[in-house]
Amino acid sequence: MVLRVDRRDVRPRYAHCGRSFVYVLPCRDRDLLKLGFSRQPLERFQTLHPRYFEFFDLERGLLIETDRVGDARRVERTLITAHANQRADAPHEVQRSAAGHTEWFAGIHSSAVERAHTLCSATGFMLHSPVRDWLRSELAMRIDLLFDWSDRLFDAIEYERFNAGAAPGGSASERVLRDVLDAFIALDLSVQAAVPERVFRWHQQNGFPQPRPECPS
Repeated sequence: MVLRVDRRDVRPRYAHCGRSFVYVLPCRDRDLLKLGFSRQPLERFQTLHPRYFEFFDLERGLLIETDRVGDARRVERTLITAHANQRADAPHEVQRSAAGHTEWFAGIHSSAVERAHTLCSATGFMLHSPVRDWLRSELAMRIDLLFDWSDRLFDAIEYERFNAGAAPGGSASERVLRDVLDAFIALDLSVQAAVPERVFRWHQQNGFPQPRPECPS
C-alpha cells in the first residue's frame, strides 16, 4: 500500500490492483442512490462526498466485486440499463468536479439490490452487503498508515495556523484530517493508538460528534 499526500488532495491514498467493483450507494434519508464502477471504491466515495460515511447509507449500500474491469463494466451497464427510466438529478452536495452528477436514480433501491443478488448468484461474483462491513475492513487494513500521514498533515495545519492565520471554520487541511479520522470512528475503529498524541487531542476537540448532513429534499 502506498500513502501519498499532495497539495491538491491531502487525503491518504492507497495503491490497489486486480479488483474491480460496481457499487450501489444509497443516499441517507432519501430514496436516491448512485450506481457506478470503481477500482477503488473507498477513494471514489470520498470524492463524491468528503463525509461519505454520513451522507450515504452504508447499511443499505453494496458492492459487487469482480476480477476483471470488463466484467464490472458489464454489471454496471446491466444495472444502469435496467433502471434507465428512473434517472434523477444528483444532490447538490455531491462534488461535480468528481464527475459525481451522473448515474443517479430514484425509487430503485429494492430493485437494484435484488438484481445485484441475482447477478452474483448467476455469475459467482462476490457480493459485499452491507458496504459498511467492506469499508470497515478496508480502513482497518490501512490504519497503520495513519500515524505518519496525520503527523505530516498536522505539521502543515500548525504552519498554516501560525503563518497564514486561521481560516473561518478551519483550513482545508483541518477539514481533511477531521473527515478522515471521523470516518474511522464512524466505522467503529479507534484512532487513539494510531495517531500521534497531539493529533488525537486535536481530534477530541474537533472531531465527532458533528451534525449529520442530509440529502436535500
